[in-house]
Order: sequence, then C-alpha cells, then structure tokens
Amino acid sequence: MSDNKPFGGPFGGNGGQYATTVQYGGTAPAPAKVALGGAPAPAGDVIKDTTTAAFAADVIQESRRQPVLVDFWAPWCGPCKQLTPQLEKAVRAAGGKVKLVKMNIDDHPSIAGQLGIQSIPAVIAFKDGQPVDGFMGAIPESQIAEFITKVGGKGNGAPPVAEALAAATEARDAGDMQTAADIYDAILAQAPETIEAIAGLGDLLFEAGDTEGAEALLAGAPEAKKDAPPLAALRAKIALAAQAAALGNPAEFERRLAENPGDHQARFDLAMIQNARGERTAAADNLLAIIKADRAWNDDGAKTQLLQLFEAWGMTDEATLAARRKLSSLLFS
Repeated sequence: MSDNKPFGGPFGGNGGQYATTVQYGGTAPAPAKVALGGAPAPAGDVIKDTTTAAFAADVIQESRRQPVLVDFWAPWCGPCKQLTPQLEKAVRAAGGKVKLVKMNIDDHPSIAGQLGIQSIPAVIAFKDGQPVDGFMGAIPESQIAEFITKVGGKGNGAPPVAEALAAATEARDAGDMQTAADIYDAILAQAPETIEAIAGLGDLLFEAGDTEGAEALLAGAPEAKKDAPPLAALRAKIALAAQAAALGNPAEFERRLAENPGDHQARFDLAMIQNARGERTAAADNLLAIIKADRAWNDDGAKTQLLQLFEAWGMTDEATLAARRKLSSLLFS
C-alpha cells in the first residue's frame, strides 16, 4: 500500500517468539458515516488508546480476561484512517466479545518493533497474554466481522445480532447516540433485513432531524416486513410529527381553550403539538378529556388518535401504560 510506512522486522519474527496468522486485505472504501450532530461520543471501556507504559495492563493483563485487538496506526497512514472507523464500529457491534486498544506507533514505536511489524495498519489479537492472530491492511467490513467472530467466538450462545442489538440499546440508554447508530449501521451491513436495526437507526436519524434519511430506511425495509411493529411505530412517529408541524402555534389553541374549554378541535390540535414536543402525558390527558366529554366527537377521533400515539410511543412506554389505564377506566366505568 502506498501510504503504508515500513518499520521494524518481519511480522511474526522476533526470533520465532510469536506464532501468528496474518490475513492480508486490499484497501476498502471508507464506510458511510451516520451524522447525528457533533463528534462521536466516547465508546466506553471497549475501545481505548494505550501507551508503551500502559500496554501491559491494557493488553497483556486484559487479554487474560477477554480477547483484545490492538490497532497499530499513525496519523500519516491513509489506510489507517479507513480501517479504524470500521474496526471501532465492528467492535461496538460485537457487544463486548472483544476489546480494542489503539496504539500510535509514532508516539510509541517500541511495542510494534518488538512484534516485528513491518507496515500499518496492523491489527493483532491477544489472548491469555499472547498475540494469537492478526491482519495487515484495510480489509472489508465483512472480513473484520469474521475476524472478530474467529477471535472472540460467538459468545454465551446468543446470536451475534441479538448481542449487537442489546449493545445498541445500552448505548442509547446511556445517551451515546453515535455509538448506537454505529452499531445499528454495522448490523445492517451484515444483516440488512434486521427490522430492529432498521427501526433503531431510523429513529435516531429522525430524532437528529434527518426525516428523509429515516424515511429512506423505512422505504428500503423488506416488503414482507414493512408492517412489523417497530417499523409501524417509527412510521407513526414521523406522521404525527408532520401533522403537528402543520398545526402552527400552540399558544393559539391554549387561548381558544381558555375562552371555551369545550373547543375539542383546539384541544385535539394542542395534543398533537404536545406530542411532537415530547409532552406525552399532557397530550394523552387532552385526548382523554375529549373522550370523557364527548365520545362521539369527530367519529371517536380522539380515541383513534390516542391509539395511534400508543403505537408511536411503544406499548411498554410509561406514558402509554398510564394513559391505557385511564382509557380503560373511562370506557368501562
């Protein structure tokens, strides 16, 4: 590779101390980035940078607990800039099967020299304190995933996709939206018909303001699964937001209600805007107030709209559960 800078002796040399299998690959195009506003959030303790002094703890000792991949790179290395984002994404998607430690060989050359690495990028897998496998060059994402599965195993008997989806959920719950998006993106690169990943990534894009991106994901979903609950929920969420955006200023509806609490249309429209703002309880309460006052209004439109909100929020959402209880009390009291 023209950007690779040779250094040190032959990989796997060092007097035959290391028995390492090397997979070589050509330069792959850089992966598409999922822009969610701002720089990517930290990946937590599955990805970190290391130094010569910290290498023993970060790699040798840690590899006795689980496999550790070491990415040897340098700022001037073009293929490194292509490989590292793909590698990070694949490690996040692996759901904790392996850890990734990155080492800048310009700042810390001695470890790479001891391993006899001749060119970068070079990725070496460590297990039980020893290098056991590796590859050089920027290889395709599919080969990175295969390498991680080979080194890290399939993990606890759970399907890899299920592990990755769990990791994405954990990242999102922790507020790390970029990591969650990267994981969903990695899942779809390997299993493009994974409904949960389509819905998860689409929802993140929508929340980041990229409605067109979310709609494109929905449009590309498998035809036989287009009505799956996660996709239906996202579709409803997008439709509700569009409906609310067309309604205008909520202050006008609040003024109308102050003058006439029986103005059901004003209350209905205000509920739509409240939902778009994330005020789920207030939106549900306004629709429930219409149902309580006049079930027949607009052909039971308030109840129909409330059920659509439940679908968009998810059936296990706290606001859904609370409003369902209130709705049942109204309908069966």
